[in-house]
Amino acid sequence: MDFAPSARAADLTERVRAFIRAEIEPAEAAYHREIAARRAGAGDPWEPLPLIAELRAKARAQGLWNLFLPAGHEGPYAERYGTDGGAGLSNTDYAPIAEQTGRSFLAPHVFNCNAPDTGNMEVLLKYGSAEQRERWLEPLLDARSRSAFCMTEPDVASSDATNMALRADVEGDEVVVNGRKWWSTGVGHSDCDVLIVMALSDPEADRHHRHSMVIVPRDTPGVRVERMLPTMGVYDEPHGHGEVSFTDVRVPLSHVVAGPGRAFEIAQGRLGPGRVHHCMRLIGLAEKALELACERGLSRVGFGKPLVDLGGNRERVADARIAIDATRLLVLHAAWKLDQGGPLHALSEVSQIKVAAPNMAQQVIDFAMQLHGGAGLSDDVPLAASWVTARALRLADGPDEVHRGMVARLELAKYGARR
Repeated sequence: MDFAPSARAADLTERVRAFIRAEIEPAEAAYHREIAARRAGAGDPWEPLPLIAELRAKARAQGLWNLFLPAGHEGPYAERYGTDGGAGLSNTDYAPIAEQTGRSFLAPHVFNCNAPDTGNMEVLLKYGSAEQRERWLEPLLDARSRSAFCMTEPDVASSDATNMALRADVEGDEVVVNGRKWWSTGVGHSDCDVLIVMALSDPEADRHHRHSMVIVPRDTPGVRVERMLPTMGVYDEPHGHGEVSFTDVRVPLSHVVAGPGRAFEIAQGRLGPGRVHHCMRLIGLAEKALELACERGLSRVGFGKPLVDLGGNRERVADARIAIDATRLLVLHAAWKLDQGGPLHALSEVSQIKVAAPNMAQQVIDFAMQLHGGAGLSDDVPLAASWVTARALRLADGPDEVHRGMVARLELAKYGARR
């Protein structure tokens, strides 16, 4: 196996790294100050800041745009809306780029590579009809639109996706949607105008063919954002996570993606690469935290010594480096397996990284917070927000327990164990 990126991907990774350090990181403090001022009453925190549009224009002018587009599925879109070279990247090639974007909360949005838009665009790219791609994919690739993915529900154990109960009933040439979703990321953004909704469409079918993916324009009558949900006290404006109700929402039958009953197939194709993206961004997040920890530990003195020389902190630095590098290799292996055979070829590997990466990042960030003392709990450094991100991703796209169960099932099956 070969994890080395292609020459094109290595060039893009370096250009992304340079752009983040030259353009994005210097702007982050001002961005977050403006959001904080708006929260305090100086404006609407849910309205996008002009700074993002300015940075996006610069990134796009340099060909650093829609870098997530997958090789083999990009079609004409890579030429019109993609990055330099007019072609998509393999998972292995995109992985180091995703790591770089993980160092900054703004970077994925600047490069139009942020969740859930990337996953939704891949759904439309791989499974959408020509009409669906023209109406909803192209505006997303062009950053004229934003989207949300509506899967999790408040009234069922959503870690078991077969529990999803929101209904999508076919009536003639229409689909009628009724139910409630929550943790619909991105729904708070003023540009969010389309939702991809997982819905129960045939209760009598087998458990993996009961559900469908339905495209619902946000302005459809009956769609209502009931509330925005804080994550450990943070609303993540201007993107946010919302609880959304659907009451007798009617859309054309042509809004069903790939046909009724294919939601699990689509979700598998969407979530495999998406988990690699999440995990590589977490590695970038952990790298940033370790960098801040080392700088702090060497620059601050306590009890007559640099902080890094107190209380076993040197060993913690070493453990953090080992953990980050080991997890990176694990994620690259999963990306390589996806490239070799698709999601079904990498079920165990993708579940492994989904457990390993957020737990590793959470531990490294926690160590960095300790070295920063009270500052680590504040917004003066990005560590508290980073910790929340890592903690949340132990639930997003499936909780640790579900992924451990998958790894164990596949491992024990080698020895004849039944499911």
